[in-house]
Parts: sequence; structure tokens; C-alpha cells
Amino acid sequence: MDIIYYGHSCFKISGKSASLVTDPFDPESTGLKLPKTSADIVTCSHTHSDHNFVSGVSDVHKLVQNPGEYEIRGISILAFPSFHDDTHGTERGENIIYVYELEGFRIAHLGDLGHKLDDTMLSNIGDIDVLMIPVGGTYTIDAETAVQVTQAIEPRIVIPMHFRSPGLKAELAEKLQPVDDFIKALGRTEEHTKKLSLKQGTLLPEDLKLIILDRS
Repeated sequence: MDIIYYGHSCFKISGKSASLVTDPFDPESTGLKLPKTSADIVTCSHTHSDHNFVSGVSDVHKLVQNPGEYEIRGISILAFPSFHDDTHGTERGENIIYVYELEGFRIAHLGDLGHKLDDTMLSNIGDIDVLMIPVGGTYTIDAETAVQVTQAIEPRIVIPMHFRSPGLKAELAEKLQPVDDFIKALGRTEEHTKKLSLKQGTLLPEDLKLIILDRS
């Protein structure tokens, strides 16, 4: 299984049986270029244009954008409701947390989560190997809250997303914290890579590992 990062909250997860793209973004709304890509499955955490540009992905067999349980081409998907803000959705609406299970690994994508997780949400999410978490603030939890959420979930690997990065439109970038704020708050030495590859039988780190995926 390979994980690459297209930017913002968009990742491509490629397994033996199928591939999946999370939260594809509209280049017009973000300023970022979305590479030409195809996938069997697309999941969207909410309907904002920087997270649901489904037409930017080709050969899509199934679009998932609602809470529920799904089994698609060998990938199990658990989708849980949450909120885009810390006022029960009154400011920015709802958000979906996804947990993907494939090839023996559990991957959580928190979308544009805007609040801490309660015990019920943590129980629903369960044990996580790889956590994709927003850290930029304003539209989502900020770096400090992201650290608290990471510590509550206790993943083996954490990958930050939705932060200020080169290429973002100025009006968007100026409202987001850089990833360095999360790195500093977490207090871990980061590892930069273009691709995270995991195989069945891979020994995951016993202690939390911070991975910064460079945009593909």
C-alpha cells in the first residue's frame, strides 16, 4: 500500500485491490494544481469546493460522501459524522471522519475537523495505524488542538494536512498556520518523504512517528 499527497487534504491511497482519493480540491479555489489522477473510490469529508472536486479524478467507480459503512473492492470504509467547527456545525456545517481498512492497516482521515473528539467518537475511530489530521486552524482545529487529538487517538504514524503551503491562494494561505507550528507543538522530529509505503507484516513504530509527505 502506497500513500502520496497531492496537497491540502487530498491523498491517494493505492492498495493491491483498489485505489482511493480523499478530498480532491478544485484548483480554482485553492490555487494548487491537482495532478491528473484516477481512482476506484473517492471520499469527500464535506461539500466545500476545496474538498469535493470529484470531476478532477477519473475512472471513479464509487463516490462516498455520507456517514455509513462501506465495502468497496476490498477496502472497508467507516464514515462517522462530526463537525466543521466547535459549535456543532452552526458556523461551517458538518464534516465526515473516514477510517479506511486495507491490507491489514487502519487509516483515519479527519477531513476538516473543527473540534476535539469525545469518547464516543474516539471509540468509533478505534485503533489507528496512520492518522491524517488538519493542523492549519481557522477552518479546522489548529496546531495545538491537533496535538491533543493526535494524543487522544494514539496512532503509530501521523501525517499533517490542511496547512499553509506554497502555491495556495493568498486569501487562503494567510488564514492557515504553517506545518512547522504543528511540528513544534508535537515535539517530534519529522521525517520528510514523497511516499509512505506499507506492506503486510510491516513493523510499525512503537512510538509515534511524524511523517511530512511532500506534494506529488
